[in-house]
Amino acid sequence: MSDFALPETRYALSGDVNIAYQVMGDGPVDIILVPGFISHIEFRHELPGYTAFLRHLSTFARVVSFDKRGQGLSDRVSDAPSLEQRMDDVRAIMDTIGSQRATLFGHSEGCAMSALFAATYPERVSRLILFGGYVKRRDVILEEMLEQRVKLWGTGAMIKRVAPSLAANPDAVAQFAKFERLSASPGAVKSFTVLNSQIDISSILPAIRVPTLVLHRRGDVQVPVEFGRELAAGIPDARFIEYPGSDHIITANDVDAVLGDIEEFITGHRESSSNDFERVLATVLFTDIVDSTRSAATMGDQAWRRLLDSHDQLAIQTVQRHRGTLVKSTGDGILATFDGPGRAVRCALSFETASRQIGLPLRAGLHTGEIEIRGRDIGGIAVHAAARVMAQSQPSEVLVSRVVTDLVAGAGLKFAERGSYELKGLPGRWDLFAASA
Repeated sequence: MSDFALPETRYALSGDVNIAYQVMGDGPVDIILVPGFISHIEFRHELPGYTAFLRHLSTFARVVSFDKRGQGLSDRVSDAPSLEQRMDDVRAIMDTIGSQRATLFGHSEGCAMSALFAATYPERVSRLILFGGYVKRRDVILEEMLEQRVKLWGTGAMIKRVAPSLAANPDAVAQFAKFERLSASPGAVKSFTVLNSQIDISSILPAIRVPTLVLHRRGDVQVPVEFGRELAAGIPDARFIEYPGSDHIITANDVDAVLGDIEEFITGHRESSSNDFERVLATVLFTDIVDSTRSAATMGDQAWRRLLDSHDQLAIQTVQRHRGTLVKSTGDGILATFDGPGRAVRCALSFETASRQIGLPLRAGLHTGEIEIRGRDIGGIAVHAAARVMAQSQPSEVLVSRVVTDLVAGAGLKFAERGSYELKGLPGRWDLFAASA
């Protein structure tokens, strides 16, 4: 698989139910990611940080993600699956890919099944990682609460509890709303909620004998940190680590420390601590398709997917032609870097023109600064700045920071002043300019 290609979805047969799974990497150890309340293994790659998280894990392991039965791309079933059925599904995946032993990495609801699997099949579990988990739910599921959750399903309302740091971003809410709709129907959500309220794994925790790492964010809104402490206390010799932040979703916060602790737990060392990132100067380009959500709804999924494929192919060709590096697709846009700001601006202008000709007008933002190379992903203030510049651009506009205009003097590019802005999360005011050839 190339640096930018996403893994293919495959199926494992568990009884008469097809379980969708993906594999990334070919490391010497296996990690099975056990999803939380909802999942969709293909659309999750559209959510910020998810693919980069998996790619980091895949530098030292073979990483397997899957949709539990009744959700995502796995077969729909009439009732919420029991923990026993879900354990069968994990065994079916492991047998299909030829995995004898693996690290089980459970998130939220997935922690209960992962813990039960480790206690039941210790010969098939080398290590156990539990993030945002609990022994049992102590909040009473009232009928009106349940009906309200079902009523709001598909609107993105759940983001307020699982990723409050993103809840004020309307694009993030719209993206999460689509994730909800693709993951499970309202009826399935109701069944899963009722089943989860009945689970209690306190009696089996002392039987877990594999090395266990329990991770939790201190301000987790969905599952309070006290639940994570209780979970770790019940497992013999479990190690417990708390992190700052309030997001329940693993990849919604800064995950460098989490990844480092996981890598050290599995391999005995951490190869890529945040202090070891290579730092270079680069021009960062972010693009975004204008009104993508509305266009997708108008066109339908199949036609929209074909158009997106054309957009992505254009991106690859245009970035390569301008000697840039396509870091990743963001679902309805791209992130790319260039070692020359002039080439970056010309690439943005060319890509916007080409994409508009196929019916997908873009907005684009560029900034030049120091970036951190994190394996196949990038980070740093310059990345955030480019994203914030893009957020200010109008449809079919390429907007750049003053740093970019200062560096391309004499390159034959033209710029029109667009004013001074405060960019969210960045100090001071920023002078922005619209580029033209």
